[in-house]
Amino acid sequence: MSSKSFFFRRKLSFFLYIFFDYFTYYIIYTLEIEMNSFWSEGDQDTNAPVKITKDKNGIDLVTLQNPIGFSVQVSLHGGQVLSWKNERGEELLFRSSKANCKPPAAVRGGIPICFPQFGNRGSLEQHGFARNKIWEIDNNPPMLNHNNCNGNSFIDLLLKPSEEDMKIWPHSFEFRLRVLLTSDGALKLISRIRNIGSKAFSFSIAYHTYFSVSDISEVRIEGLETLDYLDNLHHKERFTEQGDTLTFESEVDRVYISSPHIIGVFDHGKKRTFLIRKEGLPDAVVWNPWEKKAKTITDMGDEEYRQTICVDGAAVEKSITLKPGEEWTGRLELSVLPSI
Repeated sequence: MSSKSFFFRRKLSFFLYIFFDYFTYYIIYTLEIEMNSFWSEGDQDTNAPVKITKDKNGIDLVTLQNPIGFSVQVSLHGGQVLSWKNERGEELLFRSSKANCKPPAAVRGGIPICFPQFGNRGSLEQHGFARNKIWEIDNNPPMLNHNNCNGNSFIDLLLKPSEEDMKIWPHSFEFRLRVLLTSDGALKLISRIRNIGSKAFSFSIAYHTYFSVSDISEVRIEGLETLDYLDNLHHKERFTEQGDTLTFESEVDRVYISSPHIIGVFDHGKKRTFLIRKEGLPDAVVWNPWEKKAKTITDMGDEEYRQTICVDGAAVEKSITLKPGEEWTGRLELSVLPSI
């Protein structure tokens, strides 16, 4: 089979999957609207296991499990997902062997939350302060609008600004995060940020997702073709993606603007595909430090850049503004399936 024919078949299968996914999503969404009076996202299955233990620093570590053997670990340090394993116990998220797990440093790997700033696009520290703070378990969260949680395992977390935070970013907010493991193994993160102060504020946000891959040379991303992106390696200059798919041969640090609802990350080595679904997160960040920069990152092994690719659901190019009393909601869903 020719290379051209092979990639055509792969691309066709990807878009067929997206078509059926959208069709299924439409049916489910319609049913949810009609059944909204019967169900709410606050109704958790009491049989869905949630365990709370302590890590070596004495910080709460939440483990979610589902009946088919998937699991998720979430730390209250940063509200950060540290692990997502499939039914065979295989880790789906990368975590560096050199990760600094002692607060206030953020852990290199999993899904750090970048808020209220992404990167160095502002006066705050790199990626903001949310990933460095200790969150709390939210025992009485307000209801969500649609039923995405019934029969699944989840935890609700809450972050409010400290006096120290208010000195560097003087805005009152409540950041509610629901981390949810579905019955079929998908990982969902639902963020709600409310302005509880007396003046408007603006923020950017990203779920900085480190996927575990066989080797970066075996990875391609679909769904970003023809999109404009801001290249952080060229002073945030704007370019247009020219390739049919995105593959990797050097350092990449880009913000793809107005990206689609679904993005596919194909790992030929492990013969699996990650599907990223997002709402309220118009942008997609793609990052890999490659060999030279990896050697300058103290909490990352010199060769570990080969084992990961970051693809973030994000709102970066245009910041989100909330007036007093307003609330923003963003949703990210990650699922994994065998590649064809």
